[in-house]
Amino acid sequence: MFKFLAPRLHLLPVSLKSNQTASSTMWRPRSGGLGMAAISYVAVDYLRHLSPTWHRRLMPVLWSLLALVAVSRVPFYKHWSSEFRSLKAFVASMVFMLLTLLLEAGCVRFVTVVLGLDWHTDTHPLPDTGQWFLLAQNKKLPHALVEILRARIIGLHHFLMLFMILAFSVLFDSVKAPGLGLGARYMFTMAIGRILRSITFVSTIVPSPRPWCANVRFGGYSYPHHWAQKYYVPYASDSNAIRQVLQQDIAIAETGELLGGYRPDWGPMSFLIDFLRPTPSSGSWYNLLRTAGGGCNDLVYSGHVLVAVLTAMAWTEAYGGFSSGFVWLLVLHSAQREIRERHHYTVDIVVATYAGILIWKMTSFLWSAKDTSTSRRVNVLEKIHSRLTQAAKDDNIDEVRELLREVELVSLEDQKAPSKNMHLLGSGIVISAIIIVLLALVLTSDG
Repeated sequence: MFKFLAPRLHLLPVSLKSNQTASSTMWRPRSGGLGMAAISYVAVDYLRHLSPTWHRRLMPVLWSLLALVAVSRVPFYKHWSSEFRSLKAFVASMVFMLLTLLLEAGCVRFVTVVLGLDWHTDTHPLPDTGQWFLLAQNKKLPHALVEILRARIIGLHHFLMLFMILAFSVLFDSVKAPGLGLGARYMFTMAIGRILRSITFVSTIVPSPRPWCANVRFGGYSYPHHWAQKYYVPYASDSNAIRQVLQQDIAIAETGELLGGYRPDWGPMSFLIDFLRPTPSSGSWYNLLRTAGGGCNDLVYSGHVLVAVLTAMAWTEAYGGFSSGFVWLLVLHSAQREIRERHHYTVDIVVATYAGILIWKMTSFLWSAKDTSTSRRVNVLEKIHSRLTQAAKDDNIDEVRELLREVELVSLEDQKAPSKNMHLLGSGIVISAIIIVLLALVLTSDG
């Protein structure tokens, strides 16, 4: 396209020419230490099981130290312009994720209460070969190793904190900027994963590996919702009724009078009554969603493992090295504990793993470890193509130099010395992010 410029290639700025090959490769960190930060956080937090007193002393110190170190780097950070460009995507991804979590909570509540407490108590868990395998290994492996596998070393809030450490490390040039872009990709990916998860587990209701869970955590009606009374109960165990349904494809069983339930006045949100099945003591619809938690069915696939896999994928792409291997070991430990403690069946862990990997691979448009400066320069070159052609035809060397200078500035714009206002805005972003981190850790500290 630009063959007419070949005789004038010596006019290109040196920095532009030298980056043509290097900028297309993966970005490499300028400093390390993330692995030690990750190990330190997990180790100090595990003290809650070994020495609660020392945990109460050291954990606030560690949090404060991490926050102070992050804030101290704000004046030296050179990529605020790229951070501000990613701010809209970050906020939009956060809102999107919160909405999907609200949707998921509603789906969790529905699949837990629609069949009634008696179904949860009377329905046996499904056979799970992964559980059999772990039980068999308990007698074959050394006792010390089994105790390590049983230990509650890692939880949901740990993986969230590990990602926060990764994202904030852009302040030290350990991870490619912008950090808000990385955060946007993490939240957007998690939101997509939550939507797919909700569609999956609400489609077919699977009994919990813990049959007592619903009675202990939820309470409510012992009998099914009237939808289940009409479309499920008559065909749950009667093979003749199932044959008739297959032949006629209509609900033909006589159900008698259907049992109803409490119907509060929730105003415009009253359409949620049939999905949430409130009782007189339930409170508002928001309270039911807030207390839905992890539900008491088997929710295909595991949300905990999804978060863990996304954290490991982010760590692997953004930082790599031995520390990413350490994070994947934590993922494996968390996954086997989900099966061992019967929070999930093995299929939930398997599906969550490949779903997290595939979804992360599909969202690189929000952030990527690859250096994209070359493609950005090519885009600018395409925009000034006609002007550059005319300047070359006119032998206007000064115009050619000026136009190529515009292309070079594309790769240098993120390196501009930030202004005082930019420092203030950057400090606000960092402080706001730290507050969000603390809220996330407090709200997920129980797993």
